[in-house]
Amino acid sequence: MLYVDLPNRAEILQLAATRAAPAVTIYLATTPLTEAAQADRIALKNLAKEAIAQLKAVDTDKRSIWPIEEAIAEIESDDEFWAHQANSLAILVTPDSLRTFRLPSRLESSVHVSDRFHLKPLLRAVTFRHNAYVLAIGKGAVRLIEVLSDLPPRPVSVPGLPKDMADAIGRRSHTERRQQGGSGEATSENALMTRYARTVDEALRPVLSGHERPLIVAAAEPMASIYRSVSSYAHTAQETLGGSADHTADHVLGSEARAVLDQLHATQITDLAALYTTREAQGRATTDIAQAARAATFGAIDKLIVDINTTVPGTVDDETGAVTFAESDDAISYGVVDEIISCALRSAAHIVAARKDDVPGKGALAAILRYSL
Repeated sequence: MLYVDLPNRAEILQLAATRAAPAVTIYLATTPLTEAAQADRIALKNLAKEAIAQLKAVDTDKRSIWPIEEAIAEIESDDEFWAHQANSLAILVTPDSLRTFRLPSRLESSVHVSDRFHLKPLLRAVTFRHNAYVLAIGKGAVRLIEVLSDLPPRPVSVPGLPKDMADAIGRRSHTERRQQGGSGEATSENALMTRYARTVDEALRPVLSGHERPLIVAAAEPMASIYRSVSSYAHTAQETLGGSADHTADHVLGSEARAVLDQLHATQITDLAALYTTREAQGRATTDIAQAARAATFGAIDKLIVDINTTVPGTVDDETGAVTFAESDDAISYGVVDEIISCALRSAAHIVAARKDDVPGKGALAAILRYSL
């Protein structure tokens, strides 16, 4: 099983606002296979050594180094912790705090030391959904399946979920009809399927509450369209898996669902690229880091697409947004793009952490502005 705990927007804002001297951010590529976790623990130990070396290089007070060193060592030695992992691990630690997140994304291992956390890779994990739910619904059966990024799909227990349409409408069979004289609504096949869909939706609400992963409906028409029309879950996907899914194996549905997730990802990137082109012609888009920093400082960024693997060391003036670039990444400077992200988040901008090839202009960032500067 893939153990994942992703930060919500409030947590990301809190992390972005953290200022500590020092703050250490470690990203570690991990494996969900417990028997193979020893190599990950060794890798973490090496990254911790790199972080401590950076701290010592700028004469950080030993009383600030020791709590960080001890906190990471405790993680490294915790057998129970390493028994439940995902594809990457984020560790954000200061002398007074420690946060960890197990991520579905496969991230490059890295260490960052500054007075604030390095958040771009963490944002990647919450930008694009790697997991999904599949609702396989037909007249003869209904079930909810959790689809994970690289593990077999698994059924999800849903209290109160009807076993089929007949169970939902309280009849012995979905083909049974009321006696003549009943209302047209009562005997309409469409009305019966709508009642069935609403019953399923009601059962799913407490299970899906608080989640943001897509819910992909697997059903034949018109059931697929009917369920989507009554679904109260905000992240029900427009795309569906067609055909009857009553007897379709979970692994087949999982494979088809992953293709839908890839399609959702590609559509989002394509739509952003088209919007960037439109806004650029209007003077409301830029790939220039200095201009983006100024725009972020004054709350002008609407959408920000950033390359998660590019680090641009330097500082950003809190008042003017002026950028001072640095020659190297060290414990004094920080990631300029990360700071732009933090400013943009505070003004409710939409952040998309992507790969370089997906960033308009293929640079470190691309900003779509609310108004021209």
